[in-house]
Amino acid sequence: MRPSWIEVDLDAIESNVRAIRERVYPADVCAVVKADGYGHGDVAAAHAAIAGGATWLAVALVAEGVRLRESGVERPILVLSEPLIEELNAVVEWSLTPIVYRASFIDAVAEVAARAGATPYPVHLKVDTGMHRVGADPTTAIELARRIDADDRLVLEGIATHLSVAETDGEFTAQQVTALARFRDTLDEEGIDVDFVHAANTAAALDHPGARFDFVRIGLGIYGLRPSPDTGIGVDLVSAMRVVSAVTFVQRLPVGARPSYGRVRALTRPSTVATVPLGYADGIPRRLSALGGEVLIRGRRYPFAGTVTMDQVVVDVGDDPVEVGDEVVFIGRQGDEEVTATEWADLLGTINYEVVCQFGPRLPRRYFKGES
Repeated sequence: MRPSWIEVDLDAIESNVRAIRERVYPADVCAVVKADGYGHGDVAAAHAAIAGGATWLAVALVAEGVRLRESGVERPILVLSEPLIEELNAVVEWSLTPIVYRASFIDAVAEVAARAGATPYPVHLKVDTGMHRVGADPTTAIELARRIDADDRLVLEGIATHLSVAETDGEFTAQQVTALARFRDTLDEEGIDVDFVHAANTAAALDHPGARFDFVRIGLGIYGLRPSPDTGIGVDLVSAMRVVSAVTFVQRLPVGARPSYGRVRALTRPSTVATVPLGYADGIPRRLSALGGEVLIRGRRYPFAGTVTMDQVVVDVGDDPVEVGDEVVFIGRQGDEEVTATEWADLLGTINYEVVCQFGPRLPRRYFKGES
């Protein structure tokens, strides 16, 4: 077994949810645990979020919701996009709450719920206020709301939208929030009651009070990350992920040696090079070695000595002492130093969401409860 894994601090997730709840009160928190809990492990993340006070959970896939139910989760679980109609039997069987935005899908939910004797079945209606990915425009959404309200097999439990630029554009975010509020007011005028209105992601929840409504949908934040450095100033978030390996081979190489595939970079001095068994098959981006990526060994930063390969990397430690078995941290804290997912994202020209989601199943998750 390789000495490589991901450590996930469940206390950090619990603490992050608690801190966000304090910021958004009296709104509740819906913890988004799709995509295997943003790489942290969905089941473990869900239970930690519930311990921190999350009252809802959200997933992208029916299978993700089923897995949570099988783990003992009893809280409401939102499915954030319409699944295949063929999956509706599982949706109803496992009491998942679908977000809907097409008449054909709404009718199918009603039919499946009726056959299962699970009526009236709750749905949440997605209103497209500017994201333009999925959802019904406000005019169509009114017709769909009337359709749901008139169907005894269904109940319009909630309405929702998705904010596209909450971390960068306060003006457009306010326009989206206003559009959803107006939609809610229109429903009120027609006598259509909903229990829940929700719009905010992490950025909006922390920095746009008007977007909070009844509950906020928090993904990145519960894992201790921020959509931008300025998001949620004053809210103490603790990174929950640590990507760890160990040195497996050490060699001394002369000046001019070119380690790894492609021989892309010559050593400028005689140097000790350490081999570490993690590579791009595990989620270490191949480009990272050319962009200034660093790892931590014995509490110090060291650069890659050559190209990241499928299963291994080589690290240039210069003249510093290093031994087989020494811990190597790719993301996380070691001593007084820390490499963050956001640091990787900045180097790679991407977002920290992608960084934490890309670590694959070859890296086992090890869960612990820290001191956060």
